[in-house]
Amino acid sequence: MGVSNVLVSQSPGVKSPQTTQKSTSDGNSSKELQDNFLTLLIAQMKNQDPTNPMDNSQLTSQLAQINTLAGIERLNTTLGMVSGQIDDSLSVNASNMIGKGVMVPGNKILVATSEQEASEAGKETITTPFGFELVRDADSVVITIQDDKGNVVREVDLGAIPAGVSSFTWDGMLSDGTVAPDGSYTFSVNASCDGQKVSSTSLSYSVVYGVINSKVNNKVLLDLGILGSISIDEVRQIL
Repeated sequence: MGVSNVLVSQSPGVKSPQTTQKSTSDGNSSKELQDNFLTLLIAQMKNQDPTNPMDNSQLTSQLAQINTLAGIERLNTTLGMVSGQIDDSLSVNASNMIGKGVMVPGNKILVATSEQEASEAGKETITTPFGFELVRDADSVVITIQDDKGNVVREVDLGAIPAGVSSFTWDGMLSDGTVAPDGSYTFSVNASCDGQKVSSTSLSYSVVYGVINSKVNNKVLLDLGILGSISIDEVRQIL
């Protein structure tokens, strides 16, 4: 068929860290409000009219509001700590991906010839993996590969493919039976089921060179070298 399926699996979910705003002390913390409230309460009780004492229900309501504020502040502090731990955990997990191949959104296939020996028989065509993600099962998937000038050089019918992420390796052969020259190629995916189009996302191969902790949006980014950086939640598959 020209294209061999080397790995077909449902991509594990990789979630991005969520940003949680931490509580800061700006003069309106629950502790300061409690202190101010108690000071005012004591002064009010000392100076209240004996014939018209403070309403107990009003006092209870004010105390409940202060306690609610204190609870919210403690919750925000706890969430901030949990968020920090999640960020640290994601950074550690992401660092384990350094040096590994990943499938990320893109439509590139790179072709190169490795000359192991001087003879023609010693040449080996190497292509980078490619793939796609289907939103649902497809009974027909056709891959179209084009060169850098937009010319169609190969079409492959993969048949039925299940929903999820699938990755493949092109053998580097053109439609006329010759070997594809070294260079960069693009591919497109035409998936359908019962004659209806199935949405797909094309995936390209890259290597993770490093991990970046972004201070802009508190996200963990992966350094893909010349391909730039992407959020860890854009990774569809780890090879």
